Amino acid sequence: MRLYSTERVRPNRNANAIKGNIRWDAGKSIWFFAMLTGGVLAIVWSPSWSGFLVFLATTAITVCTGHSVGMHRLLIHKAFETPKWLEYTLVWLGTLVGMAGPFGMIRAHDMRDWHQRQRVCPPHPSHGAGFWQDAWWQMHCRFDLDHPPHFEIESEIANDRVYQWIERHWMAQQLAVAVPLFLIGGIGFVLWGVCLRIAVSLSGHWMVGHFAHRGGHQGWTVEGLPVQGYNLPGLGLLTFGENWHSNHHAFPHSAKLGIDKGQLDPGYWFIRSLAAIGLAHRILGPSDLPDREGLKRLAPDELGVPQTS
Repeated sequence: MRLYSTERVRPNRNANAIKGNIRWDAGKSIWFFAMLTGGVLAIVWSPSWSGFLVFLATTAITVCTGHSVGMHRLLIHKAFETPKWLEYTLVWLGTLVGMAGPFGMIRAHDMRDWHQRQRVCPPHPSHGAGFWQDAWWQMHCRFDLDHPPHFEIESEIANDRVYQWIERHWMAQQLAVAVPLFLIGGIGFVLWGVCLRIAVSLSGHWMVGHFAHRGGHQGWTVEGLPVQGYNLPGLGLLTFGENWHSNHHAFPHSAKLGIDKGQLDPGYWFIRSLAAIGLAHRILGPSDLPDREGLKRLAPDELGVPQTS
């Protein structure tokens, strides 16, 4: 079943996208500071090239195959299909990034997406605050609406016992990485491969989201909306293709984010590799579903320019 992510959010009679409060989220904040502390200890107390390689390898696997491919393009946007065992594996790897479980990730993504499609979008979901304030809001707070819309995850995911289990114990999933790393390299490997990885992944995810909604290069615009997506050229390999956010706003259903010449998209390369061995199919591209209302291709002289933070 194909599903636009915004179909999970349905406005009710009293829904209001603006009125609400930004509140400190204790669990979210403590989790980040704990990982950040462990990450600093990795560098200061247990510096090693082997630990650094563990950090690079675990980050690449969890962010690229897990978050970008499994959580974002597969679970949230249904941009392609895989056998169920592989879907579970990719989404589980995405949970290891340390942001939330599958249900929490769907809700956070789809509510932000819904906000950005309204005529007026508050500064929290639009990344409209300054650099440091947005960092605090996104990584340590939540935005609670006084009158939220109805949100419902489709039953095939919400009633899935594997996803329910991962959601209930999403923080504890790190033990599957921490225990083997401890047995191989002691506490130092745990600090590098769990704590520093999560701290960097959370910070990097927020930073890409911040700048990708502030200004820069645009290949496309969606007229009539207050929030636009912007591409961040030069970061394709580092972000595994998630930097092409103008493209993603234009074609949210597409498994391919780097759609223009020279736009590197390792996440899509991985999906095509799965397809080559028969493990991915029904892969959607930009032109495989109707265009969004108001979508406009920009000429070179219309490209966006950075805004000041």
